[in-house]
Amino acid sequence: MSKRPNARGFAARPADADGWVKAVAAPPPEPVADAFTARLTIDVTPEQRGRIKIAAFQRGVTVAEMLRDLLAREFPMAGEDPS
Repeated sequence: MSKRPNARGFAARPADADGWVKAVAAPPPEPVADAFTARLTIDVTPEQRGRIKIAAFQRGVTVAEMLRDLLAREFPMAGEDPS
């Protein structure tokens, strides 16, 4: 049986556990509105999917960006101008 290599890397334990536990953690990054997303799944025909992908490509955006813009225009937040 071969001996397992003793390589410490990404998940290595710190040498000084007490110091590691007592260390002040870095503050969490400021929340960004686009960072919090939810996945939405819809069924479309293969033809619709193709047209959506072509339209996004022609506009130079991703399908997700294009559909987010569409949904934002169609369903504005309360108090937003729907135009």
